[in-house]
Amino acid sequence: MTAFDDLMAFQRETEALSQVAGRLGWDQQTMMPRGAAAQRGEEKAAMERMLHARRVDPQVADWLAAIDEAHVDAVGRAQLRHIQRRYDRTSKVPNALAARIARVTSEAQGVWAEALEDDDFDAFAPTLSEVITLKREEGMALANGGDIYDAMLEDYEPGTTGADLEAMFGALRPELASLREAVRAAEAPPELQGAFDESAQMKLTRHLAKTFGYDMSLGRVDKAVHPFASGSGLDVRITTRTNAADPFNCFYSTIHEVGHASYEQGIDRAYLLTPLGKGVSMGVHESQSRIYENQIGRSRAFTGWLFGQMRDAFGEFGIADEETFYRIVNRVSDGFIRAEADELQYNLHVLLRFDLERALMSGDLQVSDMESAWNDRFEADFGFAVDKPSNGVLQDVHWSVGLFGYFPTYSLGNVYAGCLNEAMRRDVPQLDDQLASGNTSGATEWLRSNVQTHGGFFEPREVIARASGVEPSEAPLLAYLKAKFSGLYDL
Repeated sequence: MTAFDDLMAFQRETEALSQVAGRLGWDQQTMMPRGAAAQRGEEKAAMERMLHARRVDPQVADWLAAIDEAHVDAVGRAQLRHIQRRYDRTSKVPNALAARIARVTSEAQGVWAEALEDDDFDAFAPTLSEVITLKREEGMALANGGDIYDAMLEDYEPGTTGADLEAMFGALRPELASLREAVRAAEAPPELQGAFDESAQMKLTRHLAKTFGYDMSLGRVDKAVHPFASGSGLDVRITTRTNAADPFNCFYSTIHEVGHASYEQGIDRAYLLTPLGKGVSMGVHESQSRIYENQIGRSRAFTGWLFGQMRDAFGEFGIADEETFYRIVNRVSDGFIRAEADELQYNLHVLLRFDLERALMSGDLQVSDMESAWNDRFEADFGFAVDKPSNGVLQDVHWSVGLFGYFPTYSLGNVYAGCLNEAMRRDVPQLDDQLASGNTSGATEWLRSNVQTHGGFFEPREVIARASGVEPSEAPLLAYLKAKFSGLYDL
């Protein structure tokens, strides 16, 4: 056995334990009894202490020092790049701090859920303050004198800085706001009306998951308050949610999460339980979920097929034809909730969170001022006032579980999806004909071969540049949105 072989064997066990830790999180959001939250916090803290210790084990440094990269192939060098990066990063964070963050954020998730249910931000604020204090401590350790928020971004989008995102989002925001105002001044399509049986929604949503290539023998679909995907390799699970008055919430949450899950299921099996065996970044991950949901799932061709599926599932439901259904699916509506936002306004929700969480991490914004800061910014951006905390500062789970630096990857994923969609439609000219019959294989196979199979082999922006043939920029996304919504609203 060589040093490289020993290191990879050790790493395989670490990756396996990490998957077990992830399964604890999945269970907590789907099946765990509410009263078990405190114990689950201790369980997750114990797992984090074990994982942290393995990631900074002195043996890892010894193996890395002993390996001559000249005798390692390209895949091996990519593995070493990830292991070295994780070792250097984890070594900066004390084990006790990592375990405390795991315990507190596990417990905070339950506190947030109750505050959300009670519409009471003040009940969550002390816990949020504790989470932020711990995450800032972690950020300072990781930044080593540099920018705390940039250090946090490395967890989700390696190689990207807050300044990079600020420039990209600064180019997006005025264009999106201008297009939104033009759309809001135009005549809107009707809204979906009626009640849609929730068990029938779940039956159709599982059919949609399979239609988009989700392998149910390696996954499952459950319900959760906040839809998510969990796992990698041979066990990738998704969740969705139902609302009798809004079946689109269920269907498009499912398609979105299937995008995430298909990425993980599509990675080269040779990378299983190695650092290359999972998505390379959250921005690339979001590119898959967003292109599945929007450029494919909300396209005129695919919604024509979905219209027929809904009639089969629910009978006549008040929509006369495929074109009207397409317009309703893509209707631009005033709303508070990011996860339910239409494709045009979604990024404005993300940009709000990006600016607020940067201010929280820098200390320019205090938790005591958070609710009013959110409400002021929302009214300035969207033109109407937040009516209650569950429609405002409490709506997302991310901050309760310490995911600072995660939100901007949603919009970065949209930017990446715009680049990929342009290239995919060039390479698959018959795509709309396929989608009109419910056949997504032209799209999903293109994405699998050009993005998903690589896992962590390339750096994030390199994945998108290689697949699309251009350096990532916001231009393709803006062109797509302008063309789509100008057509929908006769602008």
